[in-house]
Amino acid sequence: MSVPSAWRTWVQTGIYEPLTAEPAIEYRTKEEQQPAAGRDSSLVMSIYDYFKDNPHGFEHCAARLAGLMDSNINIETVTRPSVDGGRDAIGTYRVGPLADRISLDFALEAKCYAPENGVGVKELSRLISRLRHRQFGILVTTSFVGHQAYQELRSDRHPVVIIAGTDIAAILVKAGLRTPEAVREWLTVEFPGEAMVA
Repeated sequence: MSVPSAWRTWVQTGIYEPLTAEPAIEYRTKEEQQPAAGRDSSLVMSIYDYFKDNPHGFEHCAARLAGLMDSNINIETVTRPSVDGGRDAIGTYRVGPLADRISLDFALEAKCYAPENGVGVKELSRLISRLRHRQFGILVTTSFVGHQAYQELRSDRHPVVIIAGTDIAAILVKAGLRTPEAVREWLTVEFPGEAMVA
């Protein structure tokens, strides 16, 4: 009778080799990245409507949203509208105990897209290509990252954080901005005049 060689080795030596598999590559679907219908969707649409004619204005908002998401994020500069080196903002992320912190550099890219207009491979590649050694990226979008772009991002293990529409809604709610009216008032105070084309 034929038996598996791994079993024979274990019987004869007591040594076994567990079966291993590559970890599953996980990325969110379009639906998982989009805000839920109703309140969450209306919160994100308030931001999109405010900046849809001024994508550069959204870069400042995206930087602020990243900071609201995690207090360890420090935005140092929002770059100028043109010749920005492929980065809309740059900053640092603080890690470690308060007495001995280090800062990791990151580059942020902002995409103020309509809910059905996803971020594709080209846009994501632009951010990835601009990341420097030991730097990570943050992509903030009012929409979602397309299937192929997200899959390639995770398959190639690029250090890029995705903040999509559903994440923006969660950030706003956590910050106490739970209605479209509250979001619009916050935008008007934080980013006056940004709704108009610069």
